[in-house]
Amino acid sequence: MLWSFLAVLFSGWLYVDASYRGPQWQRWVFKPVTLLLLLAWAWQAPVLSTAEYLILFGLLATLTGDALTLLPQQRMLYAIGAFFLSHLLYTISFAGHMTLAFFWPIPLTLVIVGALLIAAIWTRLEELRWPICTFIGMTLVMVWLTAEQYYFSPTDYSFSLLAGTLFLLLANIVWFISHYRRRFNADRAIVAASYFLGHFLIVRSLYL
Repeated sequence: MLWSFLAVLFSGWLYVDASYRGPQWQRWVFKPVTLLLLLAWAWQAPVLSTAEYLILFGLLATLTGDALTLLPQQRMLYAIGAFFLSHLLYTISFAGHMTLAFFWPIPLTLVIVGALLIAAIWTRLEELRWPICTFIGMTLVMVWLTAEQYYFSPTDYSFSLLAGTLFLLLANIVWFISHYRRRFNADRAIVAASYFLGHFLIVRSLYL
């Protein structure tokens, strides 16, 4: 398990570094390699129930979405669909460990964040408007479940899930703004680091 963990960290670092200053081929190589290593690390978890298997399937869906983003623009709709499926599978997995509870400031904050993001990119989305809005909504629901879980049961496990989903939300916010509104320095590195840390922390929860 230790070697798998170190391999994930090393590959993830190469992927983030390539996103900031490396050649494009290095980013294309180490993004899927990092996800495959994460998948292998998750597979070695001591206990894999139905909920944990959903995390593995979520990683596979993410890997598929990443592959689709390398294809021509008309495949972007399918990539968004794959990312939506990934977050849906994560959400179902997290819900299996939750007790029914509700703290209204959490969903209110996330609704505001989602509304601001959609308002910032709405006019640039064109035919992808509703698929992307649906994907953003799914991501916010995923974060909401983990935030509720951590608020009512603050454990290392629930914190790992909350931090992971927040990093994935940050990665999507920065990616959508830089892609549809305006590029800025280090945007790819921020997306890469947040994307990797998000999936890493979710897989880490399998060992807690």
